[in-house]
Amino acid sequence: MTDATLSDSPDKIRHPFRPGMVLALVLVAVFSLSALGALSAYAPEISNGDDGRGHALSRSAIGYGGLVKLLKGMGRPVLLSRGPLRGGVRDGLLILTPPLGREEEAFETLRWEAGSVLVVLPKWQVTQEIARKGWVREAGTLSAANALSVLPEDVRQGLVLSEDTAVTAPRLVGGGDRLIATGAPVRALRTLSGPGWTPVILDGAGRALVLTHDDTGLYVLSDPDLLNTQGMDEPAKARAALALLDTLGPSGQAVAFDLSLHGFTRPRSVLRLLLEPPLLGFTLCLLFAAALVGWQAMIRFQPHRHGRRAVALGKKALADNTAALVRLARREHRMAAPYAELIRAQAARAVAAPPSLSRDATTALLDRLAKRQGAETTFADLSAQADRARNAGDLMNVARSLIRWKLEMTRGRD
Repeated sequence: MTDATLSDSPDKIRHPFRPGMVLALVLVAVFSLSALGALSAYAPEISNGDDGRGHALSRSAIGYGGLVKLLKGMGRPVLLSRGPLRGGVRDGLLILTPPLGREEEAFETLRWEAGSVLVVLPKWQVTQEIARKGWVREAGTLSAANALSVLPEDVRQGLVLSEDTAVTAPRLVGGGDRLIATGAPVRALRTLSGPGWTPVILDGAGRALVLTHDDTGLYVLSDPDLLNTQGMDEPAKARAALALLDTLGPSGQAVAFDLSLHGFTRPRSVLRLLLEPPLLGFTLCLLFAAALVGWQAMIRFQPHRHGRRAVALGKKALADNTAALVRLARREHRMAAPYAELIRAQAARAVAAPPSLSRDATTALLDRLAKRQGAETTFADLSAQADRARNAGDLMNVARSLIRWKLEMTRGRD
């Protein structure tokens, strides 16, 4: 293990990257990660949902995007619901367009969400157009059993779904044989009948197009072509669709289309919680703190120095340990006299004093030379001062005096 260190001089430190480039890379990475997190949290709501299925976001023939656009264009309040309404349209109309294989629990929750709930039965089997996204190709009609399977079991018992083989132009008739609208031709028009159900809208031939359940008040529309985009291709069909909705509730009421049964839900997640009040403030504070940490890291950006050894090697380690023991024993002042002898020996060597001289003779020679050089203190006085040392402060004073005496006498010669 070595004691190698980097130079402390800033001129000798070479940065591997320019700070500006590093800052730009960090900002791009932070922005990309933040955008990815936000898009992941709100992906179900950002998607336009135009996948060709039978829901309000779909603009295909079996979708209800045309009806939504028509209602909005007429100034009717329209809500595209991605979850429980929690009383949002208590006095309005909630339209459910459940697909095959719907979730039982979700449907049971939604059927009690609004004052009026209309269930539109599915009718068509379709396949996706590969070349055109959101387009579908007709593959036949669903069987009556499959179409009725989207209803709760407690209400579909005894319900019969009939299909007209010819193209029919139904006349929408309400209670008391009141004409609601004259519809356009519909292929394979479907009607409903069954015990415990009361007809609300008929087709002019006495067959029910819309029924209401006597116990639950649930509305069921037998044929989706009366409301879907395929039914909006002629003005007469659009007028008939509006008249149908007005019959089920007051004109101008709010209309909600459920999307949750088709998977367009608003899921709860940690990311959404962090990006919405009341935790949005915490997220902003956390981002600000991270920005401060990043800024602190940028302004001190340089290669780190290697740490020194905790314990030195060789003679230095021995000297350090000896000094530590002396300091621990509080015997620093006892080093004054030996240090004075060391300085005397160094001074004698510096002036080339004969080694055969005795200690007193060598001291006398050094004092004569020091006096000739203008020194004010003799070595005998310094030696006596070293003998009188009683603490570390006295030791430092003696050491400074001895060094000064040696430099004055030898003129800095080692």
